[in-house]
Amino acid sequence: MNEKAQTAIEFVILVGFILFFFTIFFISIQENMSDKLSEKQNLMLKQTALTIQDEINLALDSSDGYSREFNVPEKIGNRDYDVSLVEDMVYLKTQDEKYAMALPIAKVTGQVVKGKNIIKKENGEIKINS
Repeated sequence: MNEKAQTAIEFVILVGFILFFFTIFFISIQENMSDKLSEKQNLMLKQTALTIQDEINLALDSSDGYSREFNVPEKIGNRDYDVSLVEDMVYLKTQDEKYAMALPIAKVTGQVVKGKNIIKKENGEIKINS
């Protein structure tokens, strides 16, 4: 009788250890996936900010009369975000405020909107959607 009870206790302890190690394993995988998702979101936000910065720099380096249409995505990685041009900076941030990016730009008139944007250079001044 004692041997059967001891075997049962050992089995329960062994199953407990196995469940503990599987739990730790799955938690570490989940954290790794969460880090990768966060990294991807930051990269997509940065890429969008760099696209806007590059369009403005291209207009700055062009001659008067330059005009170009460019698109800004409606969402970044299935997240809504805000984009604005303030004090010679382009700001992007997700509406949940988990991710944000700011890059310096040349002085421009107008604002960037999600979707279609038109950038022009007239009389040495860069205008976006105006």
